[in-house]
Amino acid sequence: MSTTADTTTRAEFAVTGMSCGHCEGAITREVSGIPGVTDVEVSAQTGRLSVTAQGPVDTAAVLTAVDEAGYSAATA
Repeated sequence: MSTTADTTTRAEFAVTGMSCGHCEGAITREVSGIPGVTDVEVSAQTGRLSVTAQGPVDTAAVLTAVDEAGYSAATA
């Protein structure tokens, strides 16, 4: 039987303030700690963050995690 938790979802975010690999790593560490997140891809070059999760991506948690890493994000 399939449930919502079995569904993988992906969300894209625009991130400002990143300039290097250290920035990417800080965001990856924070966002990876969100329950349900299975994959995080961050690019300082494009200013994009992609989050994959089991079940729905918790957008508010992602935005808070990026803020806690010292950057700003918005849904893309």
